[in-house]
Amino acid sequence: MKKDLLLLAIPALAAGMAACTSSKAEEGSPVKVHWEAINLPLDSTEVQTYEQTFTLTGKLGNVNRLCFNHFSRPMTLEDPVDTLIELLPGYYAIGSPRLIAAADGDTVVFKILTRSALTATSYTPDAMHTVLADGRTEGVDITRSEMTRCKYGYSTDRIDKMPYGDVVYAFNESLAAPDAGVYDVVPSFKNVELTGGESSVNPAEAVYKVLENPSHDGEYRITVAGGKMTVEAPEAQWEQLRRRISHFYGEEVRVLPDAVITDWPSLPYRGIMIDIARNYQKPEEMRRVLDLMAVYGLNTLHFHCVDDEAWRVQIDALPELVEVGSRRGYIPEGATVDYLPQIYSGDGNPETLSGTANGYFTRADYIDMIRYADSLGITVIPEIEAPGHARASIQAMAVRARRTGDDSWLLRAADDDTSFESAQNFHDNVMNPTLEGPYKLFDIVADALIDMHKEAGVPLKAIHIGGDEVAHGAFVNSPTVKALMEKEGMKEEKEVHAYFVNRLREMFDSKGVKIAGWQEIALGHSEEYNKATVPSTYSVNCWSTLGRNKTIVDEIAAAGYPIVLSNVEHFYLDMIYSLHPDERGLTWGVPTDEFVALAGYPSRLCTVAGANIAGIQGQVWAETIRGPQNLEVMLLPKMTGLAERAWNPDSTYSAAQFNRVLQAEPARWVKAGYAFHVRQPGIRLLDGGAKFTVNSSYDNSVIRYTLDGSMPVASSPEIKPGQEVSCADAAQVRATQWVEGIPSVVSIVNK
Repeated sequence: MKKDLLLLAIPALAAGMAACTSSKAEEGSPVKVHWEAINLPLDSTEVQTYEQTFTLTGKLGNVNRLCFNHFSRPMTLEDPVDTLIELLPGYYAIGSPRLIAAADGDTVVFKILTRSALTATSYTPDAMHTVLADGRTEGVDITRSEMTRCKYGYSTDRIDKMPYGDVVYAFNESLAAPDAGVYDVVPSFKNVELTGGESSVNPAEAVYKVLENPSHDGEYRITVAGGKMTVEAPEAQWEQLRRRISHFYGEEVRVLPDAVITDWPSLPYRGIMIDIARNYQKPEEMRRVLDLMAVYGLNTLHFHCVDDEAWRVQIDALPELVEVGSRRGYIPEGATVDYLPQIYSGDGNPETLSGTANGYFTRADYIDMIRYADSLGITVIPEIEAPGHARASIQAMAVRARRTGDDSWLLRAADDDTSFESAQNFHDNVMNPTLEGPYKLFDIVADALIDMHKEAGVPLKAIHIGGDEVAHGAFVNSPTVKALMEKEGMKEEKEVHAYFVNRLREMFDSKGVKIAGWQEIALGHSEEYNKATVPSTYSVNCWSTLGRNKTIVDEIAAAGYPIVLSNVEHFYLDMIYSLHPDERGLTWGVPTDEFVALAGYPSRLCTVAGANIAGIQGQVWAETIRGPQNLEVMLLPKMTGLAERAWNPDSTYSAAQFNRVLQAEPARWVKAGYAFHVRQPGIRLLDGGAKFTVNSSYDNSVIRYTLDGSMPVASSPEIKPGQEVSCADAAQVRATQWVEGIPSVVSIVNK
C-alpha cells in the first residue's frame, strides 16, 4: 500500500524506468538538507519515539524524491500527504506532492516520527540524495545539528548515559602517574637492562644483524652502547623494527641511556580486521594501515573484503563479482540493473568513486598490498563471507546466470524461503548449501587468491570463510535443504551449516590452504566434525561473548580449535569511544577506548587450561566509516591498547601508566598525517556552581569554554587545568579540548 501511494505521488517513477543514471547538481545550486532531532525522551521507561526533521532548501524545482540511508527503524511521516518506503533494509525514500510542487528557492520540511532510541550521531540519516523528475539522481549537501544541541539530546537510551564533565574529571584524575621513561613504548619491551652511561645515536643509522640462537619466536635485541645502536633480529623482522624504532626514537641524533633491550611477542597472531565491504577504503589507505600495524607490532591483516553490501576484490574469471558487487546506487522499483542498492553511504550513483560506496581492489592492487604487507612482516588473510552475509555474492552470481543462461551459477534457489531476517535485516543473503553454485564460486575464487599470492611471492596461509550470523530459518524452509536433511538424517540447521563448512574444508585441503572463520564454524558441532575440522583450521575468531555467550571461548577452546580472541567487549574498535552522542561509532556492544582494549587479558577471556590461544584481533566494522579519517580515528588510539595486550598478554602497564606512555603519540601521528581521537576534558563545579575548573588527561591540550550553551570553537576563551572561572549558569558551561589541533567532543555539566 505504501508503495502504491508513493508511486501515485511521483508519476515519473510510476511510469517505470529501466535504470538509474546520475547527474551532478549545477554548480552553486545543490539541494541542501538540514537534519535535526527533537523531543528525545529522557529517563523514559516507555518505548522511545522521537521526531526527526529534514529541511530541504535550494534547487527543488526538479526534485521528486529524497532518499537516505538510516539504520532500519519504524518510521512514520507526520504529514499524511507524504509517503515513506523502505527500498532495502536501511534505505528509504520520501515522496510528497509538496516536494513535486516546490520551486527553486522554496523550503520543504519533512517530519518523521521514529520509534527507537537515538543513541549517537552515527544513528542519524546519511547518504542523502534526490531523485529528479527524469529519474536521474543528485547528491545533496547535508548539515546536522550536534546531538548535544538537539532538544533533550543527552539521552542515549532509556536512561541518561551522557559522560558528564564531573565523571570525566574523576577519570582524568585516576590517570595521574609519573612520566614515562624513554624506553616505555607500545607494545612494552619484555626486558630493559640499563647498563650505565649514555650514547648519542642516530636510530636511522642503527646496525642490523641476525640474532644468533634466539630463545623465543620473534625475539630481538637492541643494544645502545659506545655511541651506536645495534639491532639483532631475524632478517624478516628488520623492516618492521626499523619502522618501530623510527617511530619512537626518530631519525636524528639523540642521547639515549645505554641499555640492552630484549623483547619478543608472546602471541603468534596479532591482528586487525578492516572491513572494506560495507564502506570502501582505497589501496593507499590500506597501506597506511599496514604502516601503523608495523609500528605497533601487529602481524596479521584480516582483510574483510566481501559481505552482504559489497564484493571488493577483482576475480578475473568472474567479472560480475566486482561489476555488480562493488557498485551501489538508487534502483527504481521494478528496474533491472547490474549493481547493488545503496546502503550506508553514497549519492545514488553507482559510478561515483569519490566516497566509500563504490570501488574495488584490482588484481594488481591486491598483489601490491600483500607484497607490501609481507615486507613488513604482516600476513594478509582475505575473507569471503559464506554462507550468510552473502548478498553481494548472491546478486552478482544471479547476474552471471542471467547473462550466460546457466543457472548452475546461482547461489540461491528460486523457491528458497525469504521469511527469515538476518542481523542486518536482509531476507535473501544466505547461500543454499545444496546447490553447486557456492562451491563453483569458492573453487574459482580460491584458485584466484592462491594465484595472486603466488605471483606476489607470498604464500596464502588461509582463506577466512566467515560462517557467522546465518539467520535462524534460512535453511529449513528450502525444499532442497529439506531433502538433504531428510536424506542425511539431520535434525538441526547447524548440521546444514556443518555440511557447508565441510565441503569447503575438503576443497581447501586439496588446494593446500587452511580455513579460518568466525566462532560459528567451531561452535556446537559434533565430535566427528571437530575431529575433521580442527587440523584444517588456521584460526577461529571468538567474537560474540557478551551475557549468556560468555562461555563461548571456553567451549571452542575445549574442542581444540586455534582461537583468536576477538571479543566484542574489548576488541571491537568500531564501537563508540564513549556514550557521548556526538561520538561516532556503534553502540550495540561495549564502548571501547584504548583502556578497554588494554584490559582484554586472555586469561580472563578464556579459562580452559592449555587452550590454543593463537592471538588477539581488533575489528573495525565499517557501518559508520565514511572515509580514511573515520577509519584512522577508530584505530587511534584504540589499537595501541590492542597491540599492548597482543604482544604482552599477561602483565603490563596500568591504565595510568599507559596513558603516560601515550603522551608522545599524538605529535607522532600528526607528523605522519594520521587522524586520531581526542577524549573530552573534565569539568568540576566549585562554590556551589558559581565557578568551575577543568582538567585533562593530556599534557599538551588547549581547553576552550563558553558560558552560554554554544559550542566552543578555536577562538573561544582558553582555560588552563586548575584555573577557576565564574559562571552565571553552570548548566550552560561547555568545554572542548584540542590536542595537536584536533578537537574533542564537548563536555557539559551534569545539572
